[in-house]
Amino acid sequence: MKPFTRSIIELFDGKKRFLIPLYQRQYAWRVQPQLELLWEDIERAVARVETDRASLSPHFMGAIVVAQIKTYGKQVQAFEIIDGQQRLTTFQLLIAAFQDVARGSDSRYADELRKYLLNDGVMENPEVERFKLWPSLTDRRAFAVIVAPEVNLDRIASKPADEEGYVRRATSAYEYFRERISAHVSPDGMFHEERLETLFEAMKDGLAIVSIELEGGDDPQTIFETLNSRGVDLTAADLLRNFIFQRAKGLGQSNGSLVIDELYEQHWLPLDRAFWSQAASRGRQTRSRLDWMLTDHLSMHLGDIVSVEVLFERYRRWVLSDQPFSSVADELASISATAAVERRLFEQADFDPIGDFGRFADAFDVSTAMPLVVYLATTAHIAPDLPKALNALKSYILRRDICNLGTKSYNRFFVGIVDRLRRLSSGHIDALISYLEERQLDLDRWPADDELRRSWLNRPQYKGPRQPRLRYLFEAIERAKRTSLNENIEIRSALTIEHIMPQGWQAAWPIRGFGSADEEAQNDEYQRASAGRDNLVNTLGNLTLLTQALNSSVSNGPYSVKMPAVRAHSSLALNRELADRDSWDEDAILERGNALFAIAKRIWTGPTEPQFPVGKSQDVTVSGLSLHQGLPHDGTVCRFEYGGRNFQAIVQGGALRVEGDDGLYYSFSAASKGVTGTSRNGWMDWQIQAPSGEWRIADDWRRREAEPARIAQD
Repeated sequence: MKPFTRSIIELFDGKKRFLIPLYQRQYAWRVQPQLELLWEDIERAVARVETDRASLSPHFMGAIVVAQIKTYGKQVQAFEIIDGQQRLTTFQLLIAAFQDVARGSDSRYADELRKYLLNDGVMENPEVERFKLWPSLTDRRAFAVIVAPEVNLDRIASKPADEEGYVRRATSAYEYFRERISAHVSPDGMFHEERLETLFEAMKDGLAIVSIELEGGDDPQTIFETLNSRGVDLTAADLLRNFIFQRAKGLGQSNGSLVIDELYEQHWLPLDRAFWSQAASRGRQTRSRLDWMLTDHLSMHLGDIVSVEVLFERYRRWVLSDQPFSSVADELASISATAAVERRLFEQADFDPIGDFGRFADAFDVSTAMPLVVYLATTAHIAPDLPKALNALKSYILRRDICNLGTKSYNRFFVGIVDRLRRLSSGHIDALISYLEERQLDLDRWPADDELRRSWLNRPQYKGPRQPRLRYLFEAIERAKRTSLNENIEIRSALTIEHIMPQGWQAAWPIRGFGSADEEAQNDEYQRASAGRDNLVNTLGNLTLLTQALNSSVSNGPYSVKMPAVRAHSSLALNRELADRDSWDEDAILERGNALFAIAKRIWTGPTEPQFPVGKSQDVTVSGLSLHQGLPHDGTVCRFEYGGRNFQAIVQGGALRVEGDDGLYYSFSAASKGVTGTSRNGWMDWQIQAPSGEWRIADDWRRREAEPARIAQD
């Protein structure tokens, strides 16, 4: 590594070229603060020249890092810019503006300045090699127009797709400097050659930069990171991109451009488009789509959670330690494959299974599943069965959501599945589904139809943050309900969730057999009925979709007013059966809930095997009781007291059947939650009756007798 001190004029002296790799960021300096600060430095240098030229010492403006490229024959000596492209581009725009002001004033400095912008003499490819600085693709045309407006732009730089109507920052910088220089050399409206000479001298002797030229053993990425470790707003994607492309060194140039640029154009240029810079939110974090894509990409490969804050560090350590790719080209191809999948997840096109999962993930806030989806979609022999896998994931997540099972484990759960599947040579989809079916704890189990039905009918689902989930759910049911004659109807208006019986039902929806809410205020039986109705009002059987929201007066009005308003502007199959009803009460809600559930369980199919907690032994006999797959043997009587109520249950077919409840529970905790609506440890709730008639707490019986017996049998 060789450092040199050069002024911003001397930097471009002689026949040489600085090439900006395409993977580096486009020109980004703004008038405020960067250009204004530079001009202030120039003005201070001018003042020093004017007051004390003899003691003038250069003001240092940072460092650049370049690596010399091998050249042959008539090729102009060339350097690849590792760091400092923003400064170098700015200096060239400054000199170009200085040259044009001098030429407009017929100053002899116009020709002097031109030699710091363009090479002359013998060259292999004069149209390209004449430029001292060769910018990245997005800035090339704007830069060439400024420095050498006589060139044929179509021959040296294609027009970027997003250039129409867009003023590039290079153009803005040039205009800023031209205005400043003009004002400096013509303060009174008259041109002063001596002021121009002083300005040139200040730039030549008063402003300097350290040019670091790398040698064979130097690591450009390490130097780049060190120089950019403070005060530079490089994103994780910026650092990662530079890390990848700076390892693809030694490829040289072809036709005046770097060979590495071909890799950039193929794999990373699409990621520099506006689509990937758009912000996207996951939970409470908002980052660019590109950052999220790269985070999912690394999580998928590692089979581990990756925080976006440490994305670059984790990626760098993984690549350098594990060396997972044979070449940078393979590394970039892998990122491109992930990007293709994630673009579909973000775009969410109709009739695309990956796009539909993107809508689902947004609605249910489960971006944690994205690394698994990327793995499934980018693995060649899995991709044909991808819809089956995505349907299983959607069912697993939706059923757990409806049953109020938590999402805290999802981060590690989904990326952990990636690691499991990667070890297999075949049968990945079946293995995925089997793994989901085998989960037994509330932390990660897949609810079966019986449990889903209980929550579907009885658990309130309507809450503000759940609106996107409910819309997705009802839209899916709507599509399933349409016949072949109207299945392609597209609803373009915004859909809203509406209660059929309003939450404020007390004023106009009396409970059958009772008087008004005011009249029955002290009636205990009415209060119980009212509490039951309050619960049912927010269940799925009482919710529907409308293509426009009803105004509040109609929404809370009586059934005879509300239903005609619903029918008047609803073309949804979801609401057609409502037209046949003359009234709406608890029985109607449960009946409609059952009808919707029958469709839902076909859309989001559940596990194919009953969910039994599986021990090491299928049957263990202890003190006359038999432990069968986590519950006592069939015929065992159990009891539980809660809130002044006594619950009786019996074990049948490996499941707990509670009197007065038509559901099946495959664990004591599930039974406790089912009858109380709260999360509880059922082993501490339920008592088990032994053949002797003795009652024992289930957990005490399991801990003191069942577990030692299991160990003895093992």
